[in-house]
Amino acid sequence: MLTRRIVIAIGAIALLTASPALAQDKSIVVASTTSTQDSGLFGHILPLFKAKTGIDVKVVSQGTGQAIDTGRRGDADVLFVHAKSQEEKFVADGFGVKRFPVMYNDFVLIGPKSDPAGIKGGTDAIKAFTALKDKAAVFISRGDKSGTHAAELDLWKAASIDIAKDKGAWYREIGQGMGAALNTASASNAYVLSDRATWLSFKNRGDLEILVAGDQRMFNQYGVMLVNPAKHPHVKQDLGQALVDWLISAEGQKAIADYKVGGEQLFFPNATVPGA
Repeated sequence: MLTRRIVIAIGAIALLTASPALAQDKSIVVASTTSTQDSGLFGHILPLFKAKTGIDVKVVSQGTGQAIDTGRRGDADVLFVHAKSQEEKFVADGFGVKRFPVMYNDFVLIGPKSDPAGIKGGTDAIKAFTALKDKAAVFISRGDKSGTHAAELDLWKAASIDIAKDKGAWYREIGQGMGAALNTASASNAYVLSDRATWLSFKNRGDLEILVAGDQRMFNQYGVMLVNPAKHPHVKQDLGQALVDWLISAEGQKAIADYKVGGEQLFFPNATVPGA
């Protein structure tokens, strides 16, 4: 009888000791692009997800290239980024389980209202980038291997400009995120490529405004994927997949669509669009 009581007591102590660890364990790490964080989207949707599931999400906000590297190292459970070709390679290389489209918005070319490059009101990104180079207009590049940086490099290439060779003092790489790039552009009255969501959330605009938008080449798709537990066994598969499933569910998609700044919708859910 005494032995049984001792066993029960030890078991109870073990449960009490383990319960904080179990509570702490109901959390995941998401490596994501700076735009989802800087735009305020995560501040809107993650409390809704936690209220439904009890899962706490810790966000590591990085450029997409850095976020993907974080996933490759197994330092995150989920990736939520915006560089489709890199995402597909991440999955093809076995580091991600499956990529799901989540939402989209677009990139916009920001610049000073005085517009020395003469591109204001245009919808052709290639003409705009050609004018920036021809006029040697000061341009701020993130230079951080992010999804936005990759999109910028693609636009220079589409304009038949080898920016690595043709850049001059007018082209300034800062190696930082979108908020820092916008602050630098505002301080120096320069041009910069931004995702629309971060721009709409940005307060320190100075004399900057959107000058070029609407080109299909500036489309900006986001995807989400679980880091492969077969590569990194410590990945919290069930908790991470719960977030992925919620983001692409009707409830998660509505939460994304409902997020607005100044009455303007920042992201447009498209999880059901084939090939997005």
